[in-house]
Amino acid sequence: MRLLLAEDEKELSNALVAVLKHNNYSVDAVYNGNDAYDYIIGAEYDGVILDIMMPGLDGITVLRRIREKGIQTPVLLLTAKSQVEDRITGLDSGADDYLTKPFAMGELLARIRAMTRRKTEFSPNSLKVGNVTLDRERFVISTENGETKLGNKEFQVLEMLMLNRNILISTEKLMERIWGFDAEAEISVVWVYISYIRKKLASVGADVEIKASRGVGYTLEVRE
Repeated sequence: MRLLLAEDEKELSNALVAVLKHNNYSVDAVYNGNDAYDYIIGAEYDGVILDIMMPGLDGITVLRRIREKGIQTPVLLLTAKSQVEDRITGLDSGADDYLTKPFAMGELLARIRAMTRRKTEFSPNSLKVGNVTLDRERFVISTENGETKLGNKEFQVLEMLMLNRNILISTEKLMERIWGFDAEAEISVVWVYISYIRKKLASVGADVEIKASRGVGYTLEVRE
């Protein structure tokens, strides 16, 4: 699951990124409202954590502008302000939730889970292609022959391929969606994770395969 964190206090931002990554989120971090707006309209996120008081555009302005564009990505506002009027302004501007600083990391994680769950509440907990079932809660793939657990990035890559069965997904799209804009990893990391997933699919006797189009991308297909 990919999040955008817009927080201008860099020490706090670094701490939040570390906690979120430890909890299996992919995170892009920005430090001002202008970048936050550009990132949100330029990519697809599962959720946005948006500080209200930022340089450039403030969080409320960013929120109003993305909602005006029809972008319905869940947004959690962070702010040092605790007055009722500020909460009302944020919620009326299109925020899904509101968290006042200082806050406990556990509460932040719980609110992110609740916020993103509402977005996907009608999504199934598992995906099935061929004889392979992907458990989206346990990060496990299974067939009648057994099961194996996936790492966070492995899960995200396979989930994206299963949701787009028989559709070619470019390497660049996988890189952007899962590793993010500012990832230090090189694009060859996608091939490495595809290799890991292929081995795990083989280990459970999967009848699906990930086909590569050289220099273009990957497709998940059921073997004939």
